[in-house]
Amino acid sequence: MADNFYLDNPDIRFQLEHVDLKDIVELREEDYKQATEFADAPDSLEDAIDSYDKVLDMVGGICGDFIAPRAEDVDSEGATLENGVVSYAKGTQENLDTLTKAQLMGVMLPRKYGGLNMPVTIYTMMTEMVSRADASLQNLFGLQDIAETISKFGDEDQKQRYLPRFASGEADGAMALTEPEAGSDLQSVQLKAHFDPDKNQWYLNGMKRFITNGCAKVQLVLARSEEGSKDGRGLSMFVCERGPNLVVRRIENKLGIHGSPTCELQFNNVPAELVGKRKRGLTRYVMSLMNGARVAISGQALGIAEAAYREALKYAREREQFGRPIIKFPAVYDMLVNSKVDVVAGRTLLYDTTKYVDLRDAYEEANNHAEERNPDNIALEKKYSKIAAVLTPLAKAYCTEMGNKVAYDCIQVHGGTGYMRDFPAERLYRDARITNIYEGTTQLQYVAAIGGVVQGVLDPIMDELSHLPYEGKLRRLASSVDIARDRFRRAVDYVEEHSDTDYFGLVSGQLCEMQIAVFVSYLMLKDALHDRERAELAEVFITKNMPRVEMLHEKVTSGNVTVIDNYEKILGV
Repeated sequence: MADNFYLDNPDIRFQLEHVDLKDIVELREEDYKQATEFADAPDSLEDAIDSYDKVLDMVGGICGDFIAPRAEDVDSEGATLENGVVSYAKGTQENLDTLTKAQLMGVMLPRKYGGLNMPVTIYTMMTEMVSRADASLQNLFGLQDIAETISKFGDEDQKQRYLPRFASGEADGAMALTEPEAGSDLQSVQLKAHFDPDKNQWYLNGMKRFITNGCAKVQLVLARSEEGSKDGRGLSMFVCERGPNLVVRRIENKLGIHGSPTCELQFNNVPAELVGKRKRGLTRYVMSLMNGARVAISGQALGIAEAAYREALKYAREREQFGRPIIKFPAVYDMLVNSKVDVVAGRTLLYDTTKYVDLRDAYEEANNHAEERNPDNIALEKKYSKIAAVLTPLAKAYCTEMGNKVAYDCIQVHGGTGYMRDFPAERLYRDARITNIYEGTTQLQYVAAIGGVVQGVLDPIMDELSHLPYEGKLRRLASSVDIARDRFRRAVDYVEEHSDTDYFGLVSGQLCEMQIAVFVSYLMLKDALHDRERAELAEVFITKNMPRVEMLHEKVTSGNVTVIDNYEKILGV
């Protein structure tokens, strides 16, 4: 019998049991009033958790029984382009059909449009399992944020026309943002949107490149709607349908993620509709879309890391050298222990992040539909928005870098065999590599997070975590984290007092690394209070990372101008 990727992973089940979803569920279910209108709506928190558990069980079964066994064939076959038509690998199409029949293509959409109305946290657990089974499928299953964006910002007519199609699986989506000369610098987008007043119609003209699932039926397109504009304020968001004027020029020949077509698109007077307000495309709508994408790619990297750790562990138990299994060698079990601890740390960080994303979204939705604005709810929306704005880039930075490291060590455990295509190790390594690049590189995640890091947005949370009732070993570990936190704050103070813009940019990543190490350490200590067996995981993570925080503190506070000058001399610039 194949594995169930939910039932065989007690850590996901631990997160479901201990992430506080109470306020989130109550808000999404309108104090459980939806139960009177929809038969599948829960009438209590316990009912909701039970429903989430059953759906995750179903997804875990699909991943183990259907998706994972097809992954190697999907990787070998890949997506193809012939006469302008993109075709998925046979296994990819079968996987999508299976997920569609299971009614899993509108997980977060409201029930009135055919969705399941589930929180981001639960959806992310699904994406983690799908990614463990086949990371390339996540790039298709994980594009449900396209529908979410229309749900948040489209008008009611657009919602009625598009959302049921997404929820039923009849329509799939793509976000067409990047261009040949505008990768991460989206304010430089040049694809033009012009309005024909005689036809009362917008049209799109130009090129898009590196578009995941660019063959989709429905596209969200960032385009320049304001003639003569040159920055992000001239960009708007549009939705359009696949048709003869939208041409797939090529699909990229990639290192990994072969089941997901990455397309170059030519827009030739493609009819489109404005989504939301003009000039808000980048500053409002894409930023919301990218926050969702950060979480999705964090889940993808985490799923790859889980798969890589399991492959390494399995091989280490079976492979014998010098008369004993290689898992008995310290150099090998050290890598495996670190991989397991880092995967658990990533999961702890990610699902704490999704909790705050869910809280932000739930209060935003409640405030938008309230008959009278509640000042307390408005304040909570702002609070959770700030926290989510820091945690989503930090989670993506940590999970994707961690995923790459675990996949790297998976090959190392396999030795030369891991470099061959006889085992999944090399596929996982190839698939992991893109995760810390697309939807914003790690370096750009640090840029996105550093403002909130310096402002101490996470301080109130860490204050609470540091004062939990730790005893014995946990108290000693918490004290070492407290010391590291002080070092982190001293490093921030030094940079604010002594650095110029260039030095601030140079050390931003190091400050973010320190923040991640301290924050995740507290989270793992909190988890150990719920399950004492997790104390060993927390100890390994903390004893490995607190010395690094000390080292980064020394590095950050060692100077500024001299460091920049030395770097420039080395590079000859």
